[in-house]
Amino acid sequence: MPLKVLVVDDTVLFRKLLSEAVSACGEVEVVGSASGGFAALARIKELKPDLITLDIEMPGMDGLQVLDEIRRQGLECGVIVVSALTRRGGKLTISALEKGAFDFVTKPEGASLEESLQALTSSLSPIVRAFKRRFEIRSLLTRPTQPAKSPGSTGTQPAGQTAKPTSTSGNDELARITERMRQIGQPGRPKMVLIGVSTGGPNALGQVLPQIPAGIGIPVFIVQHMPPLFTQPLAESLHQRCKLGVKEASDGETAQPDNVYIAPGGRHMRLKNADNQIVIEITDDPPENNCRPAVDYLFRSAAHNFAGQAVAVILTGMGNDGLTGVKLLKRHGCYTIAQDEASCVVFGMPRAIVEAGLADAVLPLESIAAKITAITRGVI
Repeated sequence: MPLKVLVVDDTVLFRKLLSEAVSACGEVEVVGSASGGFAALARIKELKPDLITLDIEMPGMDGLQVLDEIRRQGLECGVIVVSALTRRGGKLTISALEKGAFDFVTKPEGASLEESLQALTSSLSPIVRAFKRRFEIRSLLTRPTQPAKSPGSTGTQPAGQTAKPTSTSGNDELARITERMRQIGQPGRPKMVLIGVSTGGPNALGQVLPQIPAGIGIPVFIVQHMPPLFTQPLAESLHQRCKLGVKEASDGETAQPDNVYIAPGGRHMRLKNADNQIVIEITDDPPENNCRPAVDYLFRSAAHNFAGQAVAVILTGMGNDGLTGVKLLKRHGCYTIAQDEASCVVFGMPRAIVEAGLADAVLPLESIAAKITAITRGVI
């Protein structure tokens, strides 16, 4: 069954372009359009779309207000935000993602209609496909089932099998981390936390980072897949809610404990060892995994320059960026946490880590901050 999509934008031209771009994604049906926020809410109730593309800046009721009403009224639909590539657009988009929007695309600027259509189609296609997969999985999970029991069965576990735990006991984990560090001559306490995240990232980071207490004594480095002008408002928003300081990273600065550094949108971040200090370098090297910033780029620099001194965390996101970097880190004793499928917006990047057997713990989003804190303090 095709995914039902409603297109919301205040201009006729963009409604037409978005409708064509969405239709080109395959297995999608554009069921209608709306020119503003109030009309969008009415059309959502009438048409019951699975997904809407939502212009963030509209007169009357803007996209953020629409998101608030969708949540307040309990309307069931996913949202892809369509944003202007401006500082204001970036700030509004971060707010929309924190309010639960699935993902976002930016409006093409200064291009012909044909080029704009190609750019929108290219941006929307992977997001729509990822949403469709998530939509189908959730539909299956919420479908009522009555599992059949074999005669004499007292539980759901097949005979001769035991449930596989997602992680070992706390004492075993701490012993394993300490032994890895000891083998390479490093202290058991890590020197940094590395986080890679993509689709669903702002919301995930907004749940994890505020739960990390002040005083962990080490810096946190984050690659969130985003274009320029979007990571600065993300950092500002997180800084207001976190006990740690949060900022967009700058080239040449020395990382300080109890601070979070987010790679600037559209640029890579790597770490340099300068007299045992962590110095941040921001570069315009070519994209990796079609991403800039890339998780692999950051993780590789940590593996080369701070062997055995990192905790790696892979959160929700499409693709497998971070897989190669984690493989390098694991050679030197890195402890790796992957977000579990149930709490991910898209179980792509974490899935790659789990299926490769690289995850030491697979955890729901609400448990990750506590695990990070325990590891950094050596008290798992």
